[in-house]
Amino acid sequence: MLVGGGVASAAAQATGPPPADRAWKLVWSDEFSGPNGSAVDGSKWVSETGGGGWGNNELEYYTKRLDNAYQQDGNLVIKVLQEKYTGADGVTRNYTSARLKTLGKFSQTYGRFEARIKIPRGQGIWPAFWMLGNDIEKPGWPGCGEIDIMENIGKEPALVHGTIHGPGYSGAGGIGSPYALPSNQRFADDFHLFAVEWEPNAIRFYVDDHLYATRTPADLPKGAKWVYDHPFFLLLNVAVGGNWPGSPDASSVFPQTMLVDYVRVYERAKLPAR
Repeated sequence: MLVGGGVASAAAQATGPPPADRAWKLVWSDEFSGPNGSAVDGSKWVSETGGGGWGNNELEYYTKRLDNAYQQDGNLVIKVLQEKYTGADGVTRNYTSARLKTLGKFSQTYGRFEARIKIPRGQGIWPAFWMLGNDIEKPGWPGCGEIDIMENIGKEPALVHGTIHGPGYSGAGGIGSPYALPSNQRFADDFHLFAVEWEPNAIRFYVDDHLYATRTPADLPKGAKWVYDHPFFLLLNVAVGGNWPGSPDASSVFPQTMLVDYVRVYERAKLPAR
């Protein structure tokens, strides 16, 4: 999502079932149960701001305003508005949205990371639930690693994509797979559960508990580094336009909203001694 967020050419199928022990221990969550109209929990999330295109030639300006991110009826609402907005940096955009991250608040190495989300719809709309290495300031991107748990572009209403990006396999070269709903159903019509289960040398991608792809070091280009062995933080955002989805057109309707019922992070529970 961060730079050149196109999904890769290297489609791969799930490579077998996850480990037999399915026991998980919840270690972090946000149920978004605050008062209606309230801001997100500042002890858990940081609101990123700016309209510089975010490496993808995006068209939105991310703000900290309640207009663009708030809690309502047990959900996080990220609302995309079509409006002329000029930020403190002097950049003017014709759309506003929100981008939330847990950097400095929460990060974890390995585990199950999941969110129940009802995505927005429309040409040029680009919702995402994803992760970045918390060492991003040191090696930069893509050296820090990126795990895209869910991305959708509005012109593909029945598809989401799960992708990894790292040094030598980033942007349009990221290693990803799509997942399609049966009978051409549209993701924007209902909530769905998006998750990864991340362990040493394996990242498994799920939609509604359907395993659809597994990534291992064997999937990387020759000589490329597997950079998924350190803490990652979470991000939620809805972009507008950009290199991958393209710009909104006459068919696009605003405002658009992404609803997030919850975000939960687990670690493997220790099995009792036998």
